[in-house]
Amino acid sequence: MIIRHNRASKFSIAATVLLVLFGDTEAARAAQWIIDPARSKLGFSGTQVGTQFQGTLTPYTARINFDPADLANSSVHIEIDPASATTGDPQRDAALPATEWFDVADFPKAVFDATSIQTTGTNAFNADGKLTIRGVTLPFSLPFTLEIDGATAHATGHAQLIRTDFGVGQGPWTSGDFVALKVDVNIDLVATRGQATTSQ
Repeated sequence: MIIRHNRASKFSIAATVLLVLFGDTEAARAAQWIIDPARSKLGFSGTQVGTQFQGTLTPYTARINFDPADLANSSVHIEIDPASATTGDPQRDAALPATEWFDVADFPKAVFDATSIQTTGTNAFNADGKLTIRGVTLPFSLPFTLEIDGATAHATGHAQLIRTDFGVGQGPWTSGDFVALKVDVNIDLVATRGQATTSQ
């Protein structure tokens, strides 16, 4: 299942991030879900010179197979376009795709792959996998809550990463003096159960 979502937005990971976590059951395979881009958001937040800022990331593509009763066969694959990172500040948004930050010329995609999903409580789960940003791949864990109402699923999640672990912020930006090293990744996704489709 491939889902394409095009809008202007920011961070790659984590998503991203991740974004995304649902299923239909078919012999030994968890259900497929299709994100509703109009009701979904992949976002991030950080701090620059003491002031917090919010950002979003698009376009992204996602392949989601998820069934709470079949977690062994559930998985999430998300690809994000870091060049789409948008925070509402023209100067910051112009800098993010550059070599010092996402270096989108050499690394046009950020990827989150989760192949291990466990339940952690009522409607609560954890997706463990690997996050790749700027060509650096590291383990990444995304806790999320999920509500399924018939053929509609709503997932929200939050995780944190250290941007310099992925090489995001080179030269004078490695210290965290001006831009904090910690970045929050937030997902708020709505998806419907159904057949795979592609949208632009």
